[in-house]
Amino acid sequence: MEYDFLIVGAGFYGSICAYELKKKGYSVVVIDSRNHIGGNCYTSNRDGINLHEYGPHIFHTSNEEVWEWINNFVKFNDFQLRPVANYKGEIFSLPFNMWTFSKMWDITLPSEAKEIIKRQGKKINNPKNLEEQAIKLVGLDIYEKLIKGYTAKQWQKDPKNLPCEIIKRLPVRFNYDNNYFNDKYQGIPIGGYTQIFDSLLKKIEVRLNTDFFKSRLPKSKKVIYTGPIDKFYNYKFGELEYKTTRFDHKKIHTSNFQGTAMMNYTDAEIKYTRTIEHKHFENIKSDISWVSWEYPTTYVPEKTEPYYPVNDLKNNNIYRKYYNEALNNNKVYFGGRLAEYKYYDMHQVIQKALETVKTYNIN
Repeated sequence: MEYDFLIVGAGFYGSICAYELKKKGYSVVVIDSRNHIGGNCYTSNRDGINLHEYGPHIFHTSNEEVWEWINNFVKFNDFQLRPVANYKGEIFSLPFNMWTFSKMWDITLPSEAKEIIKRQGKKINNPKNLEEQAIKLVGLDIYEKLIKGYTAKQWQKDPKNLPCEIIKRLPVRFNYDNNYFNDKYQGIPIGGYTQIFDSLLKKIEVRLNTDFFKSRLPKSKKVIYTGPIDKFYNYKFGELEYKTTRFDHKKIHTSNFQGTAMMNYTDAEIKYTRTIEHKHFENIKSDISWVSWEYPTTYVPEKTEPYYPVNDLKNNNIYRKYYNEALNNNKVYFGGRLAEYKYYDMHQVIQKALETVKTYNIN
């Protein structure tokens, strides 16, 4: 049998494409090299707790269309991410807000915080890297305690060698609002994320443990590829950098391990970046908890999982060469975080997939 579309990857982008193309009457088959669907959003149920296997995923969007679309497949709770930062035993509120500034400088007024930040960043006019941008945004003290060590661990690079744009994504507020995201709609799927993909792929052929580059593939007229674009082209223009992570999941016999879903460890001496206590995402009451320790690791193509693109000048220049090559490929469509080498949140992937799948055809 020859399918209209072979879709490589059963994460959000691939699964949405499969679902929407199937509705249009196309024949589709989905493959994934892992042994499960859902990509990095996959959740497994352990002792009644939905564990985010590849790190915490909090859904947030202000896009009405995306919110309405995903609510066709799952119900959400009202969870809001309010992480805390742990610097050598000192606890600070995240994102950066008046709780953070008050604890750091023993102040109470926004005007006091702004004055300290202005004074500590006055020598920086045009930030050239993440370090300078962070100091300009929140001051030297907060940079030294809450950003420098964490960022160096997370990206395995000196913040001086990272682009400003990374830190610009983090909220800075001069009020006492410690809700991490600004979006209108926020929450966690009640029962975990995997059920979304079960619904999307319910009537679609899915072949797991199937490697696009090594396995025997079904015939198709077109391919939708969601993997690393440099791997697709056999690294002909060079290897792209990604941030990758190792997770250590542990079962702990306690009703409450750390009192919050996410605790970030910001000093350089502690090797992990954060701990995630999954039961808090859905307010599950039990005497057992599952906790994950997150360790940044060095990305090695073919051997470790790529998570986040490192969108500095060097890598973006390499990507443009792959992008131009992809434009001339009339059989393969490239989409998603890895194939587009772009940092997408879940709602952005959904929006992108819904928009671009309308242009996909077999002509």
